[in-house]
Amino acid sequence: MELVGNFGQNDGQNDEQKARHSELNQENERDWREKVDDFSWDVLYRNATVFDGSGEPPRRMDIAVRRGRIAAKGTALPEGPARRTVDATGLWLMPGLLDIHTHLDLEVDLDPRLTEVVRHGTTTVLFGNCSLGTCFGHQRDDSGQDPIVDCFTRVENIPKPVLQKCVDAISWSDTGGYMDHFADMPLGPNVGAFVPHSMLRVEVMGMEAAISRDPTEAEYQEMEAILDRAMRQGYLGLSTDGLPFHYLSNEPHTDKRIPTQFASFKELRRLLKVVRNHNRVWQTTPIIENRATALLYFTLTSGRLFKKTLKVSALSAMELVLAPRATKAFLGFARLMNSWLFKGSLHFQALGTNFRVWSDGIVSPLYEELPSTAQLIALEYDDVEGRHALMHDPQWVSQFRDDWMHGRTGGDWASFKAKLGMPDHLVIRDLHRLVFDGAPVADWDGESFDLVHQRLLRFMDGDSAQARSDAEREAFESLDVRPETDADFMLFLMRRYDKGFRYWADVSNIGNHATMDYLMHPQALPGFNDSGAHLTNMAFFDGNLMSLKLAQQQGDAMVAKMVKRLTREPAEFFNIDVGTLDLGAQADMVLIDPEVLRDWDCNDTREYVFRDLFGHHQMVNRPPAIVREVMIRGHAVWQDGEFTKALGEETLGRALRAA
Repeated sequence: MELVGNFGQNDGQNDEQKARHSELNQENERDWREKVDDFSWDVLYRNATVFDGSGEPPRRMDIAVRRGRIAAKGTALPEGPARRTVDATGLWLMPGLLDIHTHLDLEVDLDPRLTEVVRHGTTTVLFGNCSLGTCFGHQRDDSGQDPIVDCFTRVENIPKPVLQKCVDAISWSDTGGYMDHFADMPLGPNVGAFVPHSMLRVEVMGMEAAISRDPTEAEYQEMEAILDRAMRQGYLGLSTDGLPFHYLSNEPHTDKRIPTQFASFKELRRLLKVVRNHNRVWQTTPIIENRATALLYFTLTSGRLFKKTLKVSALSAMELVLAPRATKAFLGFARLMNSWLFKGSLHFQALGTNFRVWSDGIVSPLYEELPSTAQLIALEYDDVEGRHALMHDPQWVSQFRDDWMHGRTGGDWASFKAKLGMPDHLVIRDLHRLVFDGAPVADWDGESFDLVHQRLLRFMDGDSAQARSDAEREAFESLDVRPETDADFMLFLMRRYDKGFRYWADVSNIGNHATMDYLMHPQALPGFNDSGAHLTNMAFFDGNLMSLKLAQQQGDAMVAKMVKRLTREPAEFFNIDVGTLDLGAQADMVLIDPEVLRDWDCNDTREYVFRDLFGHHQMVNRPPAIVREVMIRGHAVWQDGEFTKALGEETLGRALRAA
């Protein structure tokens, strides 16, 4: 594409001719300038290495943006018409990235900028996952039930005061109002939403009935009608959940799971028929406590068995520390379902980084899996006295020791299954895998629990030199009973410090040795980050950048494939209009410095910060200088490490309605 001005070429002409040509040239230049102003670029990216989301190798080219859309692409676009020109030499330019699994539906109404995802180059987020969401309004009732708080608190490990702030911001009461309200806020990224099954059950049945019985026929029909209406309004599909450690936080139901888990196969089949008919997506987590049942439910994807294929996006493709082969089995089953024999579309969401989870004492999503520690977590966050009373109850202590050592003692069936990589519990309990990061004794930070435990035992055997400071000596001397087992050592820490010791464990993808294999698996779907959930426990905002880094290690051709997997592929899977750099597409783009990306270690940039927005701490990941610029609808919202004024002042993103 070219704009050409031919001014001042009048050699060999007389003075009168030169004067006339000069006058004509001035007139032509004025006309040309007016045309340029009419057709000028808002932004011109010059000499970028462009990954356009097609999966094709990158091209060195210019891209121009005008009025929020991709206006021109080429190798020598005119620079004169551009209001702003960005020299992108040596930088990657690609479509804005998609985060396909978040719980930012809680944060978006407090701060629609969604800054923690924007800084990572994410311009589209999907929420309403895991059967939880806010699309039906606050759903509070006269009995004092607060379903959003009751469901989210333990499932996503978000403190109740934070959740109550989020619920208080709700101003709608139905699915239509929810989608419409995004147009009235200065939204940052684009957003897409699932209908959350737990909240759908509550909406139709009420909380008490939703966790105690099957729907009546009238309730079935009402749920189907609501779901059908939501699909027509543009929702992405239906989300459900099957993880056995997702409990409610409201008395007297702290031993009950969230409502979606009370649904029968019949109920899901009926509701998913609605989703299937609209060619939308079922987002789910498998029923891991009964793998045979999980596989039965996944057959709902089959177009051969159910006349029309149902797209399924399930958690999660990663290499689990305690069950390294489990994901391969699920992916193998997905390959079978997706074959010509069953005509399915089952894909597992892949995490692009190591699954590192922090815990504050026993407060962590990890420990909901054990019956004894789940009892502790069920108590209110600030109920220190209640936890101490429980931890000194002999019956509870006996159960805790049994839970902690289950499958780890050797010589029994549970230990045999664990050795085969099929453990009854996936929670990390090996002390050498638990690492202090915010310890009550400064000497312990960066050390594994096992190192401290062994040093404590040597100290109690009479080697006083094992205590490296007065603080460590005081901690060691506080024990009256020798903690022979690691269960006893963990019990000591919980009794002594309650939530006052912080530590992490890598649950999966250690060293990212197998991560690329999962990210590129044809039955996997990259882009899972879980952003906005587990405020103090996880920081996966960076998963997409890590996916690009891992691809970078295999060359530009692999980067091109990864960009497609993080942009165009999920956009097509979820039926949403984003993820490309096609002419006329909304200009959602990210500019990345590949040299900084190459040298980055995601574990070095995870932080535990206080966010005024929540009045609470949160785990984040803030890698510097990798993402040079982020554009949403043609507006730069992040530039060279700073958010711009456009983010939060204008409505940039949109509520994406599935086609």
